[in-house]
Order: sequence, then C-alpha cells, then structure tokens
Amino acid sequence: MKYIDFIKRFPALGEAWNTIHREEAQGPLDARIQRLVKLAVAMGAFREGAVHSAVRKALKAGITREELEQVVALGASTLGMPSSVAVYTWVQDVLDKAE
Repeated sequence: MKYIDFIKRFPALGEAWNTIHREEAQGPLDARIQRLVKLAVAMGAFREGAVHSAVRKALKAGITREELEQVVALGASTLGMPSSVAVYTWVQDVLDKAE
C-alpha cells in the first residue's frame, strides 16, 4: 500500500496527519455526517482517489448507497452535470466492488 510506504519513509508527516484527523473530528457533527461531508468536499475538489476513499469509509460507517448517491445529486447544481456524472462513476466504482 502506497500510504503505508509513504508514512514509513516520512513518519513525522504521518504523525501530523493523525493530529489533523483527531482535531477535525472535534465538534458537534456525528461520525456519519462527518463521512458525508468528507465525501462532498472530495467531490467539490474533484479528487477521484479521495472520493473512492470517502465512499469506502462511509460504507464502513454504515452509510447506505442511497445516502451516498444523494450527496452526489446534491452536488449537481454546484458542480454541473459533466462533473457530477464523473463523480457518480467514481462513487459507483466503490459501490460495485462492495456488492
């Protein structure tokens, strides 16, 4: 796995990354909502790998296919149709493997 190799090579960056994750989770949003927000941010940034990761983590958190697909639909008016279709295919990549 590339991430593990990277962290082995640069352990201080791994520690900093863990600190960021601990701090960003502080606040009133529950874990499910945090996962959906993370997906939306990844979509808005148009980061395919981050979308894949967000969907995998959301599924582990018990978020349903329908909920994930609604996040894509909610983004359509902001992202535009071509970008939304691309993001939808990225979400489906993970959902299809999860079945």
